[in-house]
Amino acid sequence: MLRNSETRFGLVTIVLHWTIGLLILGLLLLGFIMRRTGIDPALQFALYQWHKSFGFAALGLALIRAIWWLVERTPSPPASVSPLERKAARLTHDVLIVLGIVMPFTGWAVASASTLNIPSFFFNMIVIPHLPLARSETSENFWTFAHALLAYVTLALVAIHAAAALFHHFKRGDEVLTRMLRPGVRPVGAGSGGTSVRKRDDAAVGRK
Repeated sequence: MLRNSETRFGLVTIVLHWTIGLLILGLLLLGFIMRRTGIDPALQFALYQWHKSFGFAALGLALIRAIWWLVERTPSPPASVSPLERKAARLTHDVLIVLGIVMPFTGWAVASASTLNIPSFFFNMIVIPHLPLARSETSENFWTFAHALLAYVTLALVAIHAAAALFHHFKRGDEVLTRMLRPGVRPVGAGSGGTSVRKRDDAAVGRK
């Protein structure tokens, strides 16, 4: 099932979710490593270029994810999720989607405002043009601070998001986590009702 149904996430949503999540975590780790003092200059330059390449990839996927989030239906949360938890989850998802776009964009701004004027090579295939920003130390420092701040905010929200999913999986025993692992996961504890849910989902997909 490629698209979301009333109760399940589709393959497109799942692939985008995990791909972007892994990219962001990898970029955060790479960002910490490449800024270490005493690192070999040649290695540092290569790490910066890899960071920018994966950052542009994350930005492109995040834009696709945002469009998909707007046009695709959102599955109903499990019955075990309270109204307050639903609002918190929705807010967290929305903020993470926005950060997925804004954070790599600020990284692009750092490269564009840098007085070094170093080209950004996308996986050594093409050169990504700089944004039309003034090159100055003040501008570079501003975008560097914004990029770092958003990185820490994103890391904190991802940690909260993951902790909540693990809480639901191990403490509540519901399908909050499992339905994001693969499409068509049958709700936990569903008997004949699970069959009815699948039939309703299949009918919903057929109507789209």
